[in-house]
Amino acid sequence: MGTVFVDADACPVTREAIACARERGWQVAVVANSTQDLSRYAGRRGVEAVTVSGGRDAADFAVVERLAAGDVVVTQDIGLAAMALGRGAGALSPRGRIFHLATIDAELAVRHAESRLRRAGGRHGGPPKFTDEDREHFVEQLERLLGMMERGESHRSQ
Repeated sequence: MGTVFVDADACPVTREAIACARERGWQVAVVANSTQDLSRYAGRRGVEAVTVSGGRDAADFAVVERLAAGDVVVTQDIGLAAMALGRGAGALSPRGRIFHLATIDAELAVRHAESRLRRAGGRHGGPPKFTDEDREHFVEQLERLLGMMERGESHRSQ
């Protein structure tokens, strides 16, 4: 089994990711910048709490440098998801969306266009409120992705 990396900066499903991964025998690395309190995860069996400097994207780079093919990353950051896919890992959003190599370039292009719009003064309403249904969907999809990775199935184009 591999490792599930949780990009824990503002991640609403860290506990669920830990429970699901541990149930299947996977290790977990909870990674966040120094503004997050990871002490509640420190010392748990099978869980490593990794605190990084507060620099921009520091948690993302800490995940990428530890990442191996077959691992899984939980992140809402499309850039980190793209780097994970490029290394042969799986990537899943906190709302349960599995990222795919076949579509990640288009998602990065949309992110870039939205960023340019915001910088130009365009409106951005933010994401919808996180719901219990989102949490349930995340758990279902994480179990699915872990199973695929365990079987060595490709998740890259599905």
